[in-house]
Amino acid sequence: MKLKFLGTRGEIEKRTRRHRMHTSLMVSYRAANVMIDCGLDWLGKFGRLHPRAIVLTHAHPDHAWGLRDGAPCPVHASQKTWQSLTRCRIEDRHLIKERSPTKICGITFEGFPVEHSILAPAVGYRVSAGRASIFYVPDLVFIHERAAALKNVQIYIGDGATVTRSFIRRRGKTLIGHSPVRTQLTWCEKEGVPKAIITHCGSEIVTGDERKLSTKLQAMGAERGVEVRIAYDGMKLTL
Repeated sequence: MKLKFLGTRGEIEKRTRRHRMHTSLMVSYRAANVMIDCGLDWLGKFGRLHPRAIVLTHAHPDHAWGLRDGAPCPVHASQKTWQSLTRCRIEDRHLIKERSPTKICGITFEGFPVEHSILAPAVGYRVSAGRASIFYVPDLVFIHERAAALKNVQIYIGDGATVTRSFIRRRGKTLIGHSPVRTQLTWCEKEGVPKAIITHCGSEIVTGDERKLSTKLQAMGAERGVEVRIAYDGMKLTL
């Protein structure tokens, strides 16, 4: 399984050469390419990507509004995402049931509900192909059924909205927003995940000194036995 980080910028105004496009990941296996998320930055830019399918984590603009004028391939999402995705004219729609492994172009996606937003409920995906398994969750407060989501995962790819500062708010009894990277690394430690990659980068990462931030994150990871790095647009990995 091959990974390419098409974009790593969260829903912020700032952008740099390394964090220019809205967060998206291309997962490739045996010549099939599946794109996870397609934010507004990607509107009209499918010509150079050629995805065989698109999978959505949730319906926020920086994750789904690149499909506002339609999609060049089938689009897969949870029922709650389809219910909240009213601004996009997508004809070839497919349902991914939560906690039900679904094979798309030879790659298995299992959606786990996460807390993040009331208006755009989100999922994270356990993505498996061959002997490789990752968990991809660019926006979250916490993962429901975390132990099952992260069991035997080789890489956790998580939310970089904030490094240590809490970005969580309460709406009634519901928590919304983003858990800091520090908290997510603690989850990796508890569930035995050896590596973490940070994407969906917020202003702290995008406008900060990346060398200093990387050193800080590596120290945080070392305390928890987790190898950690910041993703950047165009970064590639092979598992």
